[in-house]
Amino acid sequence: MSDDSPPDGGASDDSAPDVTFRDRDRLVRTPAHGVALDCLAAGIAAARPDRLIPSAVSVRDGVLRIEGSETGADADRVGEYDLDDYDRVVLIGAGKASAEVAAALARVLEGTGREIAEGVVVTEDPSERPSTPGVEILPGDHPVPSDEGVESARRVLDVAERAGPDDLVLAAITGGGSALLAAPADPISPDDLRELTEALLACGASIDEINAVRKHCSAVKGGQLARAAGPATVATLAISDVIGDPLDIIASGPTVPDPSTYADALAVLDRYDLDAPESVRERLDAGAAGEIAETPAAGDSAFDRARAFVVGNGRTALDAAADAAADRGYEPLVLAAGVRGEARDAGVTHVAIAEECAVRGSPAEPPAVLLSGGETTVTLGDADGTGGPNAEFAASAGLALAEGPLGGNGGSSRIVVASADTDGIDGPTDAAGGIADATTLDPDVARDALDRHDAYPLLDEAGALLRTGPTGTNVNDLRAIVIEAADGE
Repeated sequence: MSDDSPPDGGASDDSAPDVTFRDRDRLVRTPAHGVALDCLAAGIAAARPDRLIPSAVSVRDGVLRIEGSETGADADRVGEYDLDDYDRVVLIGAGKASAEVAAALARVLEGTGREIAEGVVVTEDPSERPSTPGVEILPGDHPVPSDEGVESARRVLDVAERAGPDDLVLAAITGGGSALLAAPADPISPDDLRELTEALLACGASIDEINAVRKHCSAVKGGQLARAAGPATVATLAISDVIGDPLDIIASGPTVPDPSTYADALAVLDRYDLDAPESVRERLDAGAAGEIAETPAAGDSAFDRARAFVVGNGRTALDAAADAAADRGYEPLVLAAGVRGEARDAGVTHVAIAEECAVRGSPAEPPAVLLSGGETTVTLGDADGTGGPNAEFAASAGLALAEGPLGGNGGSSRIVVASADTDGIDGPTDAAGGIADATTLDPDVARDALDRHDAYPLLDEAGALLRTGPTGTNVNDLRAIVIEAADGE
């Protein structure tokens, strides 16, 4: 994930971001390309746990203090825990950045005499993650759960169940935890859970709809991990990858109240006409009929000693990307932190705004950088192409630029669009996203590829895929659209 070359078109001193893109020299065809990559890199770096946790968590005079970020979610802002009140500090968690959170928390606790006594987190590629004394880093898979991940999730559940009333349980919950923390409830088998997950991901359902189903097919999601840990004190530190930071949606809310029901889960299956495995229907029907207890909702005793804090989110990345743009002499404008909908449509809309800036100087006067976050989707239908939402966004934007008012009149490289998943993995691919201007793609080839949702090979052929490897964080997608001033301005 390293690249020793300094950022083109940007600072090369100690303020330069420490997340970089492979083959950067080839990708940076113009200064605008360099600025776009610098903004993405700065945003991703700012959202990494090694930066977030020391800012949010501290120990002074034996008191552990957690400060949550500004968020619209129902999260606590400040919590204080006198470590002398607890026999042990236990750590559990899941998500793409959970191992990094564990390592950062261990550094905060180092030297206090109250180090982590026992811990386990589930993440991807444990051998590539930082190790933490006393904490097991176990494997899981994303976006489709694996047998190995199921065993890892049951180990997390076991550690939670053994926590005592005088223990402090720190729960590191980050994006990707829904798939990684996979413990199917009876009578659902791991194979049935995989089949269900694949169908949900392909149908175009929103993340809250998907998670409503997953929570009611799980033994750990939807507040059930907090129930297992009780009566221990539970403090959740969440890094949000969900628009608006709803705690019950981040990693399917294993330690917070669940407002969804079995009936909601069934409604999702019906809404998208999903042919779910028989065991899934059996469990959901039984739950809706009251034969199985609901997941714990607000007011349940499972949360009497449980609090949750959002310590980082998509806004964290956007603010840092905006600072990077300003540092490089560009006017930053954050369009929205919660862009959603079809990636192909979002790409066209972003380009329309960028063209308005280039032609009319509104809503931002070039040189400017438009920024957005959120999470778009790709509804595959009968298509079987390869790619993810960020690749499809970049490809759609590149096509729109080629066919737009600046595509053929000497302004073809005035606008550069870059989009990346902040975890470094865009859909089921090895790329983070893509970068494009009006000259990147052949319009006819691009239209055909987009119709087949086959953006990955399209951008790969054009040398426009962005690759970082795993970044150690996950706070939604991040987009940077650079608009250069016209010649002579």
